[in-house]
Amino acid sequence: MNVWLEGYNQHLTIAGFKDVQIKHIDGFFKVTRNKTTGACLQFFDASLIGGLDHLRFAALNALNAFKNRANISSSLSMETLLYASAQRQIKEAVRLIGIKPSTSRVAVLVLAETQKQASSVLKGVSELLGGQRDDSVVDLADYKVADLKRLFKISNVELEAKTERKGAEKQALTDLIIEHMALLVTQR
Repeated sequence: MNVWLEGYNQHLTIAGFKDVQIKHIDGFFKVTRNKTTGACLQFFDASLIGGLDHLRFAALNALNAFKNRANISSSLSMETLLYASAQRQIKEAVRLIGIKPSTSRVAVLVLAETQKQASSVLKGVSELLGGQRDDSVVDLADYKVADLKRLFKISNVELEAKTERKGAEKQALTDLIIEHMALLVTQR
């Protein structure tokens, strides 16, 4: 996904990677920070991402929080992680949906002032991640449903109430995840 976020003057890029092997997470983050100055960059365990809208709304909520001076963290990248996980505690957000040495499917979110800068950051990150570029790992697949319901504390009753028609369960789940993320701002 590559999209210009009107009103924020930011370009959002979301990409997925599979067969990733990162043995030393701290070292990986240090190297990526050095290569990506000037852009917001965040990594997620793609197995706990409910589609592109999940991350797009996390980015929008984070940008809005900074714009309104209602941010929880001091960095935009960490704020996106907090919103994507619907958590107020950084440590908990990292534990829940951050990448770990065992993570093999990674979602990458980049916010930059230009598409060229976002593409450059993504190119550098893809070289560091290894694995294969596969944006489908971000999609809401059947194998993710139970874990996402557990992560966001979404009951079957809540999901059924949100589902408008047969076959729309995944869209309803994504909508509920976005609603749970939006509620983060009310938890003070």
